Amino acid sequence: MAIEKITMPQLGESVTEGTISKWLVSVGDKVNKYDPIAEVMTDKVNAEIPSSFTGVIKEIIAQEGETLPVGAVICTMETEGEGAVTAETAEAPKAEAAAPAPTQTQAQAPKKPAGEKGRYSPAVLRLAQEHNIDLEQVQGTGMGGRITRKDVLKLIESGNVPTPSQTAAPVQAQAPVQTVQEAPKAEAPVSAAPKAAAAPSVPVQAGDIEIPVTPVRKAIATNMLRSKHEAPHAWTMVEVDVTNLVAYRDSIKDEFKKREGFNLTYFAFFVKAVAQALKEFPQINSMWAGDKIVQKKDINISIAVATDDALFVPVIKHADEKSIKGIAREIAELAAKVRAGKLRPEDMQGGTFTVNNTGSFGSVQSMGIINYPQAAILQVESIVKRPVVKDGMIAIRDMVNLCLSLDHRVLDGLICGRFLARVKEILENTSKDNTPIY
Repeated sequence: MAIEKITMPQLGESVTEGTISKWLVSVGDKVNKYDPIAEVMTDKVNAEIPSSFTGVIKEIIAQEGETLPVGAVICTMETEGEGAVTAETAEAPKAEAAAPAPTQTQAQAPKKPAGEKGRYSPAVLRLAQEHNIDLEQVQGTGMGGRITRKDVLKLIESGNVPTPSQTAAPVQAQAPVQTVQEAPKAEAPVSAAPKAAAAPSVPVQAGDIEIPVTPVRKAIATNMLRSKHEAPHAWTMVEVDVTNLVAYRDSIKDEFKKREGFNLTYFAFFVKAVAQALKEFPQINSMWAGDKIVQKKDINISIAVATDDALFVPVIKHADEKSIKGIAREIAELAAKVRAGKLRPEDMQGGTFTVNNTGSFGSVQSMGIINYPQAAILQVESIVKRPVVKDGMIAIRDMVNLCLSLDHRVLDGLICGRFLARVKEILENTSKDNTPIY
């Protein structure tokens, strides 16, 4: 028998932590390798954590609602022999293992010091603050007497809530320190993020609605704060005449939908143009890495897909090698996965440049926050008909603004201006004669 640890996986670039939203197994359950054991939520993806082994769940360490860094142990599993437990060995009578189980657990998990009780997860702290609970008076049922989210919920349901005394330190003074089970190697990425400022005191009056911050919204806020905190943002914009592109797409969209089964959107043309320009200006396809700049070989375009309450950024891999039809298919498939809650961690990884379709909301000018650690993000605004001067005459043309936010540590205005000029040239010369769809 061997005790194996299952840790919080890396669920996307720049993701440093995840929140256990639901356990799909219990202690004592038999699990096969790759079976889902828990649902986890980050700012980029909702996903299931697969088991790395075949065996029996020995101990569940992370509680539902608890946020842990990448690499932290979330549960342990008992496996047999050097490899995975087979289906036959997993069917062995449980009675034989029942007796020595407590002894094995005690041997594997050394007793935590009494001080561990005072280390609370963010979920426990939030509930304590909302219900004015003195956590020093709560008896925890977790490892080493640690207070879990379920302990606090049980108190709230019972109505027997211990409140702080006049001399007791306020719960707010408790910093959301690392959880007991965190792996030491996870300390570095966590400390790399900027420290959040103290929450402002906002008076709540009758009729006001208090909306709890979800784990997804909290993670989005953390990542956006890190991007703005670390990357010196600069911004530039070009105006593009896409009259010919609009006419071309509108003339073939119905036949395309009938033949392929998905829509040929304007956005596919923009992503293709950006991928082609990135190939010609590879400096834009870079990332800041402290003492060096990493220029990425692969051109993987991140696209922003919004739901009612969150924003996800799946990735079109090797976009420069795909046709407009291939890009349109991936856009449709990734958007469907996001809205169905079926996006996988691998769908979010590897992005090197982000294109955001803000025009779908009617926006005509905006400045995006860079998708850290990438070096730039392009906002494709709404296509609108406007009077413009063409060949010395006023004409009604289909116009669009392309707004580029850039990390000034990596990129300068000259290279970004040339990049945008090339994207503009490709789009303005898009037509039936020189732009194949397939």
